Amino acid sequence: MATKPTTVDAYLASLPEDRRSAINAVRKVILKNLDSGYEEGISYGMISYCVPHSLYPAGYHCDPKQALPFAVLGNQKNYMALHLMCLYTCEPGTPAAKLLTWFQKDWAKTGKKLDMGKACIRFKKTDDLALDTIAKVFEKVPAAKWIADTTKALESRKSTKRETSPSRRRAAK
Repeated sequence: MATKPTTVDAYLASLPEDRRSAINAVRKVILKNLDSGYEEGISYGMISYCVPHSLYPAGYHCDPKQALPFAVLGNQKNYMALHLMCLYTCEPGTPAAKLLTWFQKDWAKTGKKLDMGKACIRFKKTDDLALDTIAKVFEKVPAAKWIADTTKALESRKSTKRETSPSRRRAAK
């Protein structure tokens, strides 16, 4: 059984040369535009960019032991992927919804096809990517903004859950 890499260098060394080259090209764009509030490391078995506990002690709401994730870059079986969490929290009316709309329009201007899930941008080679648009996302969302957006989204979720909980529905009757 192979061990999972625990450092970025080990992760990159574990990749086939063509994938390593593509991941490095995207990583270079990220690092050039990455706010100093984020830290690069390994999470979920991929290269991650997170807000450390020193800046956001609450950590990731699903697992507070982990730092607050912002982006994850990695190799999958049939493609490579860049997961942008700031595009995942895009409920209508939220700051992220505006960011997602901007992102899709800016990408479309490049003429490149966007292969995207909720927050996962899939690619087979760097030519598939609108690297300038990716760079701009990292510029537009410094760590302080990501912390504020995350906090606001979590508070909104909590208040929505309280308003729609079964006990509240019964009490309203």
